[in-house]
Order: sequence, then C-alpha cells, then structure tokens
Amino acid sequence: MEWIYHCPHCRGMLNPDETVILVAVRESSQLLVGLHPEPGNYHMHLPPGAVMEQGSQWSFHCPLCRTALTSDLNPDLCGLDLTSGGSSHRVFFSRLAGEEATFVLSAEGLLTNYGTHRDKYVEELVQRMYT
Repeated sequence: MEWIYHCPHCRGMLNPDETVILVAVRESSQLLVGLHPEPGNYHMHLPPGAVMEQGSQWSFHCPLCRTALTSDLNPDLCGLDLTSGGSSHRVFFSRLAGEEATFVLSAEGLLTNYGTHRDKYVEELVQRMYT
C-alpha cells in the first residue's frame, strides 16, 4: 500500500520516498527525523547520536513551512494529511517519545487506531469529533 503524507498547512509532500520527514524540536534541540509511513509502525530514523528520551514531549514541524503540527483535538497529538488508495484521511500521532498512539480519521470519523497507548486518547477523540 502506498501512503502519501502532506502538511495540513502548506500541503507540501512530506515523504518523497519511504520515510516521512519532520522537524522535531524540544528546548534547544532540533532534529530532522524520519517516520515510517505505515500507520502503527513506530520505527523512527534519528540523526547519529540523537536520542529522544522516553516520555519527553517534542514539537513536530513541517520541514517546508516550519508550521507546528500540534493538533487542535489534543495538545499531545500531531496531525498530518494522508492519501492512501485514492482516499484522503487525517492521521494523528503522539508527541511523547516512546508513546505508541496513532489514529486515522476520515471525514466520516475514526477509521482505525494503533498502538499500546491508544486508549489514553480514543474516547476523547471520538467525543470531540462528534460534538
């Protein structure tokens, strides 16, 4: 399956190959990171020597327009636009290092959710989508 990600602000493509490229910022640290495009796959590429400490909160930004990707649904989640199989979706993922929580939403609502920490967010997401 092919997943194509775009910035929800500038619509720039974020995965020119098999990796979603984002800027991660925390305090004085700024990293270019690569995320696996498959929702629910938490493999991440970091620069040599870079570490994201478990539980640390990062701000993810578009590498093109530099806009923060933090979600309005929950401040601990980031959002990207996803096109897959000819359909458009919004993908939300946790900003906390080591937290596995990913949600794929369509215009109709929640399609799928992934990760061992998804229960932390799923009820709130569903409530906010339908209010």
